[in-house]
Amino acid sequence: MDTDAATVKLTDLASCGGCAAKYSAARLEELLRGFVPTEAENLLVGLAPADDAAVYRLDDERALIFTLDFFPPVVDDPADYGAIAAANALNDVFAMGGAPLLALSIAAFPEELPTDVLARVFAAADEQVRAAGALLAGGHTIRDAEPKYGLAVVGTVHPDAIWPKNGARPGDALFLTKPLGTGLVMSGYKQGLAGPQQLERAVRWMRTLNKDAAELLRARSPNAVTDVTGFGLFGHAHEVAERSGVRLVLEWERVPAIDGALDLARNGVRTSGDPRNRDFAAPHVDLGETPEAMEALGFDPQTAGGLLVSLPAEQGAALEADFAAGKVFIRRIGRVEEGSGVAVR
Repeated sequence: MDTDAATVKLTDLASCGGCAAKYSAARLEELLRGFVPTEAENLLVGLAPADDAAVYRLDDERALIFTLDFFPPVVDDPADYGAIAAANALNDVFAMGGAPLLALSIAAFPEELPTDVLARVFAAADEQVRAAGALLAGGHTIRDAEPKYGLAVVGTVHPDAIWPKNGARPGDALFLTKPLGTGLVMSGYKQGLAGPQQLERAVRWMRTLNKDAAELLRARSPNAVTDVTGFGLFGHAHEVAERSGVRLVLEWERVPAIDGALDLARNGVRTSGDPRNRDFAAPHVDLGETPEAMEALGFDPQTAGGLLVSLPAEQGAALEADFAAGKVFIRRIGRVEEGSGVAVR
């Protein structure tokens, strides 16, 4: 991180940062319950059910993926903020099995913010978009007292190769491609309980695109994929279980954490998104004797988190070997069974 050029503490301008700023999942679910989705033969993924992005079929070989994501600053460094916000939006396309094609900036900044700060946000986002194989081709910027930045992204995918949330099947193994705890580390750092090294590790994970993980996953046959972001591992696992009509069993001892995140949880650190995620997911999650710190990790809102993958268990060893050969992180964290809800064991 380049802290020398940071003339403003961006997080001081935001009431809540990163994906912890997401609207309550429970309220969003209630809001959309009565919404009648558009009926269109070529709308392959919309709101019935909602997924990580919308998908529209162009022809038998091509479909467009369209998503948008933006949030207030999660870190003070402008370049880190731009890169993380861009990665978070681009990762929605990778979570659908697609490749990003084109992106537009969605920006809101105070007029008094130094121009060079904004320039660094935009430049870092552009670098991420190019690394994802796409182009940043413009956008829209408005004045706002609280900074907000993100992207609208268009990608492509074969209509028969979409990775949905609702395809998990009994007998599948569950994998996660990034450790958890970004919200805990960010909150802990702001409270003076986490050090610069912990912050740098969390930022490095948040800046990491899910491109490499998605490319390795394409060689296999995933039944369900989603990226773990603002609703936390338990919230996104609940979505997969509910929409697939199955039970997800997570083994808490296998769930990976960013170094120091569990210690922060044991010391009582929580984000503002934690109670909203509990309201949404806790009624559907059987926590058993899960330690309190692991509960906090599971409900912790993630920013630019990894992929939660459900695929046939017989492919699991080969998948892990592929990721090890490519030096890309992956961890098996559970299995899929018949039933409903999420169980943590």
